[in-house]
Amino acid sequence: MHYFRSSFIVTALGLVLAAWVGGWAGVWIAFNLALLETSLSFDNAVVNASVLKHWDEKWRRRFLVWGMLVAVFGMRMVFPLVIVAVLAGMAPMPGPFSLWGWLESGQWPGSDVLSLAILQPDRYASVLQSAHIEVTAFGGAFLLLVFWNFFIDANKDEHWFVPVERVLARLGRMDMAALLLTLLTLLLLAGAMPASDGHRYLVAGLWGVIVYTVVDGLGSLMGDGSAAVKTGWSGFIYLELLDASFSFDGVLGAFALTKSIFLIAIGLGIGAMFVRSFTLLLVYKGTLNALRYLEHGAFWAIGALALVMLLSARMHIPEAITGGVAALLIMLAAIHSWLARPRGKLDREHEDR
Repeated sequence: MHYFRSSFIVTALGLVLAAWVGGWAGVWIAFNLALLETSLSFDNAVVNASVLKHWDEKWRRRFLVWGMLVAVFGMRMVFPLVIVAVLAGMAPMPGPFSLWGWLESGQWPGSDVLSLAILQPDRYASVLQSAHIEVTAFGGAFLLLVFWNFFIDANKDEHWFVPVERVLARLGRMDMAALLLTLLTLLLLAGAMPASDGHRYLVAGLWGVIVYTVVDGLGSLMGDGSAAVKTGWSGFIYLELLDASFSFDGVLGAFALTKSIFLIAIGLGIGAMFVRSFTLLLVYKGTLNALRYLEHGAFWAIGALALVMLLSARMHIPEAITGGVAALLIMLAAIHSWLARPRGKLDREHEDR
């Protein structure tokens, strides 16, 4: 319970705010959004833990505090405003003079995206959802590279799905195999769409590839040539972009429950907090070391999510299926890890701790 204390505090505060914004209906919506975010992002917690276990205590605290602010206010509230601002050619938020005019007149300024979200939530949701192709292509390409780069490694000698993972590991002998497979996937899927949609899809997917490549190379620029995700700032940026990719579909899907950006931010923010608490639990309890295939299951879940995001530009795939597949893969990996443990090892490790 120690690791979840802050999550329960945030939950209590968030539900109070939800009640203030939308009454009991708002509390129910925020609660359901929090459950949805938590259930869909457990694989994210496992991947985060695989990165955080290399960090010192200072950076872990920064991830929990700063990362939480970025996750809730940045990725789940500000980022959708920016998307709509680009598509609609509007300012994302009112300027200081507009706010001053609001204080004087009592009328909320209406020429920016935040005003649109507050005063015309249906129109705001419609504009945001019109960016579905770009959002899913960008996030799907980014996550697909995360998936490939975990398994396509010539030095990887531990496998869960042995026949498949062994072949993927051998691909690591070929330069840029992950990049080539991702680009090939984008080209095939974009080619199956109408020309205009395919162009939007391909451009957004290429930006996902570019952003991943830049972030992955930050470690070398910052002095850690071994792995970008093991360095401080580059690792922090990597995890925040990974969280953004996981949150894209959640933000878009949340509009099925409510058009209020405040309830969406509250509900998804509570879920994001629990994901971070799960992450810290996995790190400090050494769960990834005890359950050796758990990380594999999480990355297979990421691969499944990436595929779903990339395909969702052409077809609707219910979030329940995505979350169910991810949960099943992680559960199977955990069970297999437990069964594969040498007898008596758990007791010895518990005594050592």
